[in-house]
Amino acid sequence: MRLISPSTIKGTVKAPPSKSMTGRALAASLLALGVSEIDRPSACDDSLAVAGIIETLGARVERKSDALFVNGVGRTGLGGKGVLDCRESGLAMRMFAPIAALAARKTTLTASGSLWSRPMGMIDALARFSALGTTKNGFPPVVVEGPMRGGTALIDASLSSQFLSGLLMALPLCEGPSILAVSGLQSAPYVRTTVDLLGHFGISIGHDRELKTFSIEGGQTYRPCRLRVEGDWSGASFLLVAGAIAGSVTVEGLDCASVQADRAILDALSDAGARVETRMLSVTVEARDLRPFVFDAASCPDLFPPLVALASCCRGKSVIHGVGRLTHKESDRAAALCVEFGRLGVGVRIDRDAMEVTGGRLSGASVDSHNDHRIAMACAVAALRANESVAISGSACVSKSYPAFFADLSALGAGT
Repeated sequence: MRLISPSTIKGTVKAPPSKSMTGRALAASLLALGVSEIDRPSACDDSLAVAGIIETLGARVERKSDALFVNGVGRTGLGGKGVLDCRESGLAMRMFAPIAALAARKTTLTASGSLWSRPMGMIDALARFSALGTTKNGFPPVVVEGPMRGGTALIDASLSSQFLSGLLMALPLCEGPSILAVSGLQSAPYVRTTVDLLGHFGISIGHDRELKTFSIEGGQTYRPCRLRVEGDWSGASFLLVAGAIAGSVTVEGLDCASVQADRAILDALSDAGARVETRMLSVTVEARDLRPFVFDAASCPDLFPPLVALASCCRGKSVIHGVGRLTHKESDRAAALCVEFGRLGVGVRIDRDAMEVTGGRLSGASVDSHNDHRIAMACAVAALRANESVAISGSACVSKSYPAFFADLSALGAGT
């Protein structure tokens, strides 16, 4: 249980490291033969899950100061006991299914908590690459068996792009070339992050501008490298919204030229009337009279929770499109946002693929995180503008992506 008091905030904090980039960097380091250095990695639960997986597969991971040194094993060195614990990380399960299928053995990827109920049916596509990929009626556990070979497949990325990212990592190591035709891709920035990162490791991925077709040469080799993890726009978005509704916040370590999807929070903040100042590696947001806004979050669904917190403090009805992307997250986020912000006195309703949020006076209340890190953070930020304290049950779930969230909020002057 965490109690957040109404507060005015001001100050400067560092953005948390990107868990998305950390997970991909760890996986690529596993596939490189030699030592890679990952500077300022995320230490959140999902990143720890990925680190545990690559150690199970044979990598040696050593932390020194604020860096991870990964002694990778390449494709031929992949080992392990045949069971990979993905904990609650959807990225780990979907990304490592193709990677584990590189080896000529059976591997089971297991889950914990909410991951058991997240769909994994896309794994069936491994059959197009001479590998086995099975699930339990489309859900975890996932069982794969290789070795994978190059091939051609149509990949449905409408639900998630994470499996596609895993294929892009694994197929360059396969015998023979591969061609992927992609349909329904809504998370293009995450795929661009994968392609850009692979370039640092010496892997070349051919693709068209719209990321609908990928051409991948087989027989490539990962090279060890040194990589600095970017600040995480997903986690930082909550701090930036906090500045917009309750004072002034500067977040350092954010690359305004990043391909991360959630950099789009800057557009929503500007549209809502907040003062936004960007520099090379920092963003400052100050509160102003906020107006309702319209925003399409289909390509950045993780922004829904902070956007609802922002909209709750705008005078009028804001509309956020892309609700269909929220069902299979750590919770049913659309339903959770409706219920918990309703307890705070905010009108939230779903109209087909849009969420309508009517801002107004926020009330103190007891809310439930639904064991969803982003719901907990959204309620905490909105609580800064409530008329009384807000109690958040299950608040420890923020460790999934941003373990220092409440400490950073407190450092800015929030009563936590």
